[in-house]
Amino acid sequence: MYGAEASEVYELMHESRGKDYAAEASDIARRIRALLPGARSLLDIACGTGAHLRHFRTAFERVEGLEMSAPMAAAARRRLPGVTVHTGDMREFALESTFSAITCMFGSIGYLPSTDQLDAALARFARHLDPGGVVAIDPWWFPETFLDGHVAGGAVTVAGRTLARVSHSVRRGNASRMDVHYLVADPETGVRHFNETHLITLFTRAQYEAAFTAAGLTVDYVDGLHGGRGLFIGALTRPSAP
Repeated sequence: MYGAEASEVYELMHESRGKDYAAEASDIARRIRALLPGARSLLDIACGTGAHLRHFRTAFERVEGLEMSAPMAAAARRRLPGVTVHTGDMREFALESTFSAITCMFGSIGYLPSTDQLDAALARFARHLDPGGVVAIDPWWFPETFLDGHVAGGAVTVAGRTLARVSHSVRRGNASRMDVHYLVADPETGVRHFNETHLITLFTRAQYEAAFTAAGLTVDYVDGLHGGRGLFIGALTRPSAP
């Protein structure tokens, strides 16, 4: 889970590496309305600092976010005044309203450690959908598409602050372990370093599809999107369990 230091630089660093949050949100909104033309509301699960949510806000009448990391949720609230951002766990949240669509972007679903918890999260999503509502999930890598030993890096300077990020990812059983190091330099505080380790499950395509089906959702997989990870999307076909 991302902490306070990462919440300050997370979005800027990924945008500098070419991530287009606006284009991704626009494409997701279009796919949601292809399944539910009258979609009016959206809940973004694991919304982070609100990078996708700020663009979903222009495409739907009502949007809300859910984020487990308190610093990331606080950053989203600062950037999106008037938008409700809940602090909570995707496996256990219970809100008072339902939504036309629920999204979970940027591989965040992979932080769930087991198929039982994946199933629990999808069931929880389904309970918060309107009839015919849509779930769209940007998955983490599959076991066969993950690059063991992958190294990534980048640097950017904005408004006098320089950010650098390097990461190294290796396979650990059915998960990937990603060690990430950041350097942040600005005139006032000089150079500081922090690092994080992320253990992200390599669920199979079949496991994602089984979780959708068990939750009463149709499921389609769109290959090639989101840097090659693809997209799972489906609509609610039966009432979810209370």
